[in-house]
Amino acid sequence: MVKLFDNINEEVYRSYIFWSTILVVKMLVMSVLTGLQRFRKKAFVNPEDIATMPKLKLKFDDPDVERVRRAHLNDLENILPFFLICFLYLLTGPNVTLAKNLIRAAAFGRILHSLVYAVIVIPQPARLLSFLLTLIITLYMLLQCVVYYF
Repeated sequence: MVKLFDNINEEVYRSYIFWSTILVVKMLVMSVLTGLQRFRKKAFVNPEDIATMPKLKLKFDDPDVERVRRAHLNDLENILPFFLICFLYLLTGPNVTLAKNLIRAAAFGRILHSLVYAVIVIPQPARLLSFLLTLIITLYMLLQCVVYYF
């Protein structure tokens, strides 16, 4: 009898771990980028942040800060499900080359999405295409899991 985790190819799993780590680092960088934008624009949302600067007022709606925050929120909404779905996909024993390339492409899509959304703002459809790249890969992996486990 084959155990569930016996289906995971070590090479694919290592790729999954590597690119997942890169994506976690990217999400942490987005937090730092938000803080840097707040300082640069003096757009603080907590009273204790401006307690020593009496001339400043709380600012909740700076467009540059909000852009970075939205990019970070988009990461949380898309990268975290990708981690789970991708791991379940690895349990299906996928083709090694295909799986590794899908994982790389999904990570690239999320990195590119943050770059064109929050760092170097590029007009649409750049953000949409980078978003769709990872979404389509995640949906493909999801479908493969449904078919495999059904």
